[in-house]
Amino acid sequence: MQVIKNGSLVCVGTGLKLAGQVSVIARSYLEHADVVFSLMPDGFHQRWVEGLNPNVVNLQQFYGRNGEIKNRRITYRQMVAAMLEQVRNGKKVVGAFYGHPGVFACVPHMAIQQAREEGFEALMEPGISAEACLWADLGIDPGTSGHQSFEASQFMFFRHVPDPSCHLLLWQIALAGEHTLTQFNTSSDRLQALVEQLQEWYCPEHEVIIYEAANLPVQAPRITRVPLSQLPWVTLTPASTLLIPPARKLEYNMEVLQRLGLTPGDLA
Repeated sequence: MQVIKNGSLVCVGTGLKLAGQVSVIARSYLEHADVVFSLMPDGFHQRWVEGLNPNVVNLQQFYGRNGEIKNRRITYRQMVAAMLEQVRNGKKVVGAFYGHPGVFACVPHMAIQQAREEGFEALMEPGISAEACLWADLGIDPGTSGHQSFEASQFMFFRHVPDPSCHLLLWQIALAGEHTLTQFNTSSDRLQALVEQLQEWYCPEHEVIIYEAANLPVQAPRITRVPLSQLPWVTLTPASTLLIPPARKLEYNMEVLQRLGLTPGDLA
């Protein structure tokens, strides 16, 4: 029987919009932690976290500074090490990550796994993600046609086959084709390679959407619609997500419908 040690780790999500999207339980964890490690998108969010707890460590310090080229794998390991050091010291540690702590955020997953392997209690509380904001801001129900989701570089590097009758989300589009984990931007050439790859399923004139969730109550989300062919020349930021709407209608699976004794008219 494994013995649970005194220290603990909880990773929470603070949502995207300052203070307004944090859950009651996440806020309680933040307020009662011995130490909070935060990774926020800007100073407004950072100061809000610091207002909930006097003992906050800003994880942004582990990124390269003053032009330093630093592999993000090193940064992530250092973040995990800092959090686990306090857990081993018997502290109630909370990791605060904007958005959802388990969606395109490897540090919470790494830290929780390591804490559990060392016998500490560790868990994750969900938060409102950029995807949740996207569906709300664009007025789309992903259940209508279904949707599929890939990290942009992974989509390029591996043989994923999208279904053009569904919504396609490509995350971290501003890093498309970047493999070194030392840069925070892509190039028009890499984006052009992605466009040519996507043209196997979508025509050049197909409208795509660059989306960025609002981070502050006074902000509006970014919703930029352009033809797919123009993607290489659109201004992108680390918060940009590419949404490709369906390019064709859903096709009925007549074999299954017949087996179930149904017709397309029964589904109208």
